[in-house]
Amino acid sequence: MTIKDDYPGVSHYHDRHGRKRWRFRTANRSRELQGEPYEPEFDQSYSDAVAGRKPPPKPKPRLAAFPKDVVRPKSFADAWDRYKKYDEWRTASTATRSKNEYLAETFLESEIEAGTKIYWRQALVSDLRRTHVKKLLAKYGETPHKAKHLLTAVRKMIIVALDEEWIEHDPSAKIGWRPAYKGWSAWNPSQLQQFMERWPAGTTPHVVFSIALWLGNRRSDIATLRWDQRCARRLQIAGKIRIVRGFEIVQKKTGKVLFLPEPPMLTAAIDATERRGERIVVTAYGLPFSEKSLTGRMSDWRQSADLPKGLTLHGLRKTLGKLMAEGGTSTRQLMSVLGHENMEHAELYSRDAEQAVLAVEAMDKVIALFDQK
Repeated sequence: MTIKDDYPGVSHYHDRHGRKRWRFRTANRSRELQGEPYEPEFDQSYSDAVAGRKPPPKPKPRLAAFPKDVVRPKSFADAWDRYKKYDEWRTASTATRSKNEYLAETFLESEIEAGTKIYWRQALVSDLRRTHVKKLLAKYGETPHKAKHLLTAVRKMIIVALDEEWIEHDPSAKIGWRPAYKGWSAWNPSQLQQFMERWPAGTTPHVVFSIALWLGNRRSDIATLRWDQRCARRLQIAGKIRIVRGFEIVQKKTGKVLFLPEPPMLTAAIDATERRGERIVVTAYGLPFSEKSLTGRMSDWRQSADLPKGLTLHGLRKTLGKLMAEGGTSTRQLMSVLGHENMEHAELYSRDAEQAVLAVEAMDKVIALFDQK
């Protein structure tokens, strides 16, 4: 007698680790079997499969014995500690690591079930189920972008568990999370004009608005922009030597060093701004803005200009990209102004001087576009 004779419908296969696995298959369904043939666990699993009974639920882990300050082996806390030894983590920028640390801790410090005082930090990665992932995303339904980034952070721990062979499958596989809204809204020309009419040159809102729009800076770079970053470069563009005024920027998010040309519209805004310290953008008390306070103040200024919700500082960065595209800039020129990471292999070899020239050419196209109106 053979196993097929004793267990009709049973066959075996080898998983990705080379281990032999058993399953029960019919024309209509297939089911994994637990244990080894002729063992009690296997016999029970086979009987349930033949009868179409659901397998018994796996016992819930006893997490109470693992306090929050103890790293349980093969837990999410263990996976996160191990991830921070990966090259992906060690080579990431300070801003990227800070953001991912915050997201990971948000997950690790959340309860598996509300009111249980049992946290994901203590749970084994192997205990994670798809239903857990979906509930986690639903919890942050009001902040969809945070939900998306939180899922990315959780998947970093799952990858560690897969690499360490704690688990065989990713329970979050094919769970997509697309925010209900589409990114940041670009400002249209009438909205740009309406804001400038409410906040003319010489006011703090105007210079913040102008830096965000004409340099395409993120809020972190706007808040820290200094007067001594303003400079001039001698560049050869289209076969001619030009002296170009601009700003030398080190992006906080990416660490990239950029030279960004200063168009006349920005020059007018900055020249009308009183110098009250080393930073260009300061509060009424001459103190620097924090990133978050700058976002909040921009919301107040937008509301005072009677403009709709959804128009943000980052939306002005998107507006510049849109204007460059309308002016006929190339993808490389656009990326040189906004400082986006280049995904094409050939672009990895661009030099700083090339970036500066491309950025100037791109801004020339935007200025020409406005001169035509």
